[in-house]
Amino acid sequence: MMYGISQFGYLVASALFIFALHWMNTPATARKGVYAGVAATAIAIGVTWAEPSVVHHVWIVLAIAAGFAVGVPLSRVPLTAVPQRTALSHAFGGAAAGLVGTAEYYLQLSEAPAHLTAFRMVALIAEIILGYLTLTGSLMAAGKLQEVKWVPQRPVTYPMQNVINLLLFGVTLALATAVTMHPTAAWAPLTFPIIIAMALLFGVLLIIPIGGADMPTVIAILNSYAGLSAVAMGFAIDNKLLITAGALDGSSGLILAIIMCKAMNRSFTNVLFGAFGQVKPVKADGAEAKIYKSETVEGAAQVLEQASFVVIIPGYGMAVAQAQHKVRELYDQLKKRGITVKFAIHPVAGRMPGHMNVLLAEADIPYTDLVEMDEINPDMPQVDVALVVGANDVVNPAARTDKSSPIYGMPIIEADKARSVFAIKRSKNPGFAGIDNELYFSDRTWMLFGDAKNVIGELVKQLAGGMH
Repeated sequence: MMYGISQFGYLVASALFIFALHWMNTPATARKGVYAGVAATAIAIGVTWAEPSVVHHVWIVLAIAAGFAVGVPLSRVPLTAVPQRTALSHAFGGAAAGLVGTAEYYLQLSEAPAHLTAFRMVALIAEIILGYLTLTGSLMAAGKLQEVKWVPQRPVTYPMQNVINLLLFGVTLALATAVTMHPTAAWAPLTFPIIIAMALLFGVLLIIPIGGADMPTVIAILNSYAGLSAVAMGFAIDNKLLITAGALDGSSGLILAIIMCKAMNRSFTNVLFGAFGQVKPVKADGAEAKIYKSETVEGAAQVLEQASFVVIIPGYGMAVAQAQHKVRELYDQLKKRGITVKFAIHPVAGRMPGHMNVLLAEADIPYTDLVEMDEINPDMPQVDVALVVGANDVVNPAARTDKSSPIYGMPIIEADKARSVFAIKRSKNPGFAGIDNELYFSDRTWMLFGDAKNVIGELVKQLAGGMH
């Protein structure tokens, strides 16, 4: 009877996980998707806890309490920190899978060695390698996103890097194969921690050559790894819900990573091994230095007042400055004048998939005014003012024209085709691609240097003053 109830509970939870993913496809139903995911998790925990084989209730209570102690503060981080919070969540998922796999191996080794079949050992090995790799890889990604001092933001490369990584992974697989074939041998319990250490090291080495610009794709890939480790865990401990939920997580992460790579016109191997984001040395060819044309806030406000169609292009600079609410105020001021305002969203703007959408949703920007890159680009020649708020590489025309550029071929928001461009930027430093943005030197572009929140706040004051 209890078995039937638990299986029915798992079926309901699986259905809710599927609906959660479906509803999170669009901002309008995303909140419903989150609730469905929470309900599915609660049901899964409840029916598992109710099984007669579960007898150590105190440990479960302590684990749930620990989860709340960590989860509640994490839920209150500012939206600008959501990318690193997401990376931390993947780290916890990887740690859980790795620890369960480790415990399962040593438990079966001491109590029922006959249960360590070749199939179960393959599942356990996959679980610990993917789990521990995800743990350290996600922690490194979170460190890069948080700009932790001891974690380098730019790619870290050294001679024979990819060869060394492949050799390390090859040694790990060789040890894993040996333990899989002889799980009860006297040396196997001593080799298992070596495999764990190798997986932890590989997670670090996999992430350090990746720059911040590729973090959206990396987060999606790590999400996929965490899901696959959960699938392996499900096979290892014979839990169908873990297999289903892990497969959903892994496949959605993989699909998202493919979408991100397509948005950058790059391959998985280029993202993982390309060391994209190294600052390029300036060529000393005696060419005339490129000159920025600066504009005052007052001048920019006057141009905006005369516009009929304005496109705002948000980027990571908006997130860092936490300027989304000021952007909303600017949006309101422009709408009061009957100006059409749209937000052009690049798929990899920010530091995680959907980063800009989340920030703008927090500021209650209508979903109908958020337009994807492919939809807005045909309209850019009719745009009176393109206002670039902290975006850099995703609006760089070099992606279309300069074959020597590291971003050549990457689809961009074609801000340079607008009749005029105002670019808000904190400094003259290059973006994560490590190159100058050709848009900033265009005849149609004027720079507004400063913190995005402050600059837009001043624009709002100017426009509000002009209404009286």
